[in-house]
Amino acid sequence: MARTMASDCVADELTSASAAAEHLVAGCLIDGPAGRVGLEIEAHCYDLADPSRRPGWDELTAAISDLPPLPGGSLVTVEPGGAVELSGPPMSDPTTAISAMASDRAVLRTAFKQAGLGVVLLGADPLRPSERVNPGARYHAMEQFFHASQTGTAGAAMMTSTASIQVNVEAGPRTMWADRVRLAHALGPTMIAISANSPVLGGSFTGWQSTRQRVWSQLDSARCGPILGESGDDPASDWARYALRAPVMLVHSPDPVPVVEWVPFADWADGRVLLGDRRPTMADLDYHLTTLFPPVRPRGFLEVRYLDSVPDAIWPAVVFTLATLLDDPGASDTAAEATESVATAWDRAAQVGLRDRRLHAAALRCVQAAAERAPGDLEESMGLLMRSVEQGRSPADDFADRAVRYGIAGAVTQLAQGEL
Repeated sequence: MARTMASDCVADELTSASAAAEHLVAGCLIDGPAGRVGLEIEAHCYDLADPSRRPGWDELTAAISDLPPLPGGSLVTVEPGGAVELSGPPMSDPTTAISAMASDRAVLRTAFKQAGLGVVLLGADPLRPSERVNPGARYHAMEQFFHASQTGTAGAAMMTSTASIQVNVEAGPRTMWADRVRLAHALGPTMIAISANSPVLGGSFTGWQSTRQRVWSQLDSARCGPILGESGDDPASDWARYALRAPVMLVHSPDPVPVVEWVPFADWADGRVLLGDRRPTMADLDYHLTTLFPPVRPRGFLEVRYLDSVPDAIWPAVVFTLATLLDDPGASDTAAEATESVATAWDRAAQVGLRDRRLHAAALRCVQAAAERAPGDLEESMGLLMRSVEQGRSPADDFADRAVRYGIAGAVTQLAQGEL
C-alpha cells in the first residue's frame, strides 16, 4: 500500500544512503510461493464521432463515475493523456486473473460506448498529437522535469500517447529470486516482439514495430533501463543501487516540484545536496520509487512493464504466456534456454519484432511451451497467438495493414467501434 507523505516528520528522516539501501533491500521482494497474478490494462480513449479529438478530463471522469460495479474488482484510473487503465486485484492464477479482467473490460467497453467513447488497445496513439488532459499536479511537474532534462518530446509521448499491459507476478521463494528476475528480463525482447502493437505514432508510421518501447528507450536509462547488475545474483541489492543512483524527479513541498538538476537520491540521503531545503524522509524514498520505470520493477512482487497493449482477441494468450513462462518450472527452463541469445536485444525487438530470425525462433518455443499448458478456456486466444507467431507477425502488422487499407483515422475508428 502507498504510504502517506510525511515530509515534515523529522523522526522519519533518512540519515544516510546506507539507511535507504537497507529499507530498499528489505522491502523490494517478498519471500513466498509463486502463482498469484495481477493485471493492469491501459486503453486509449476516443470520441466515437470524432476520433481525432481527445476526450477531456470531465468527460472521462463522468463516464467512469457512471460505470456499474465491475465484476472482477478492477480499479479504474485515467492516465495523463486520457488513456483508461483497469487495475485488477491479484488472483490465484493467470486463468482466473484473465477471466476477471476480461469481464471488467466488457463492462467498461459497453458503458463507454453508451457515453459515445471507444477504448482501443494499441501500444501507442496512432492518430493524435501528445496532449495531457489529467490535471494532476504530479503530471504537470513531470512535464517540467522532462522538458528540463532535454527529453520533453519523449516524456510527453510516454505520458500521453503510450499504453501497456502490465503483468504482476509474485517474487517467489527467496532461493529463486535471482533466477526469476533474470528470466523476467531475459524474456523482455522476445515478449516485446510477440506483443509489438505500435507501428504508428501521432499520425505517422515510425519504422518500429513497438514505438512504445522506442519512446521509453529515449528516456534516461538511469530511470527506465533494466535494473540488473553484472551478475544478477542479488536482485534486491541491484534494485537498491539502481534506485539510489537514479536522479530525483519530484520533491513534495508540499505539492510536487520538479528537480531540474541531476541529483541521485543517494546524494540527497547523504546530505550532499538538500532538496526543498531539507533531507529526505522514508516517504520521499517511497515516492521516488514511483518515478522509476524499469522494464521489471520490484514492488514486493515483480511488475513486468514491457508489453504493448494488444487486442482483446490475443491479450489473454499473451498474459498467459508470460505468466506461465515465469511461474511454471518446466516452461521456465524452456524459456531460459530459448531466450539466451536474444536476452539483451531490446531495441532489435522493438524495431523489427518477429522479423528477426533469432527472436522468431525464441518466440515460437516460448509460445508453444505456454500453449501446451493452456486450459481449454484459452484455446481460441492461444491458437490465434500461435498462428500469428508461426507466421512471424506481430499485432503491429495487423494494425499497419488496416491503416494502409482504411487510413489511420479509419483504422482507429473501426477499432474504437469494436470492429475486428
